[in-house]
Amino acid sequence: MSEHPTGTSSALRTESRLERADVERAARELAGRIWRTPVLRSDALDDIAGARLWLKAENLQRGGSFKVRGALLAVDELARAGSRGLIAQSTGNHAIAVALAARAHRLPATLVLPSDAPPAKIQRIRESGAEVITAGTLLAERLAVVAEMQRERGYDTVDPYENPRVVLGQATATAELLGQVASEGARLDAVVVPVGGGSAVAGAGLAASGSGTEVVGAEPEAVPALTAALRAGGPVTVPARHTVADGLRPDRIGTLPFDLARPVVTSVVTVREAAIIDALRAAFVHARLVVEPAAATALAAALAHAADHGDDVGVLLSGGNVEPGLVSSVLDGRSSPL
Repeated sequence: MSEHPTGTSSALRTESRLERADVERAARELAGRIWRTPVLRSDALDDIAGARLWLKAENLQRGGSFKVRGALLAVDELARAGSRGLIAQSTGNHAIAVALAARAHRLPATLVLPSDAPPAKIQRIRESGAEVITAGTLLAERLAVVAEMQRERGYDTVDPYENPRVVLGQATATAELLGQVASEGARLDAVVVPVGGGSAVAGAGLAASGSGTEVVGAEPEAVPALTAALRAGGPVTVPARHTVADGLRPDRIGTLPFDLARPVVTSVVTVREAAIIDALRAAFVHARLVVEPAAATALAAALAHAADHGDDVGVLLSGGNVEPGLVSSVLDGRSSPL
């Protein structure tokens, strides 16, 4: 596990045209439609981290992840514009969220997932009444299918990274976390969020703007898309090696998330596979939380580096859509990171 400083500045890029006030408006639009998930503490995890960890349990959110926040906002806008149907690509959780949002508006939806997507996530999508198409294992392969289906059906695309309303929706999770911690009389020195396509870390940057809270990204060492983009000065495609964190498999960070994240992210931690597994186990044993490996990636980074950032550190536990077989194998020690 390693940590990479980003050399950031303190202000968002003006060309992004998104700011903290937009997050507040998004939160008002979502009020009563999502669950205000709890923020939990664990003495044992605090001892391991050497800091007080505030765990935002979005694994308990509708649809099993924080992704429903952005999907609802994006689909609302498309429905108001008279959309005929929706199509989106995802490694899983965004697809589940779009399926739920489409059902709420009685719109047909087609979701494009990797060919090796977890069966539990596919099942949740189909239970929502949406169609599932699988296509390869790379982001480019899914995007090609989305473009083809869009031409054939005339559906609107709900992009998980480039849609500003998706990013704003994801930002409300961090904003909510900051508010919940403040209500306990504390202030976060930093928040650690998982990085896949980038909507979570971009949203965290918007939510934390002006608060003095640092934003730390956590991504699998096997797919270091944000780390590579920061080094290159822009999004690049990285080799997509295997990672147990299926939700963080995009091999290229989105352009909008990168533009938002680059000025505000303090550091990016790359996490080894074994550490992700250990953190998934620790979440269950010490906090009684069942989280998916993407969320465990953020927890692993916090356990190793929280003390470097202050006394109070938030962790976005982004989702809980994990295969039951993986959970059982992790808990009885049979799981291998490869």
